[in-house]
Amino acid sequence: MPKMKTNSGAKKRFKLTGTGKIKRKHAFHSHILTKKSNKRKRNLVQTAMVDETNEGRVLALLAVK
Repeated sequence: MPKMKTNSGAKKRFKLTGTGKIKRKHAFHSHILTKKSNKRKRNLVQTAMVDETNEGRVLALLAVK
């Protein structure tokens, strides 16, 4: 059986941590920033973890067991 292909878009957007969690970035920080508060923009810069309900989907896209 052939190997699973990694989804190219997903591999650019997600990183695995050492403990097996998945890091992601926040959306809405690329444009139309003038109407957003400084606090909101600052918090959008931080990375977040993928929720455990979605971890299976992301791992499948990354072809990780």
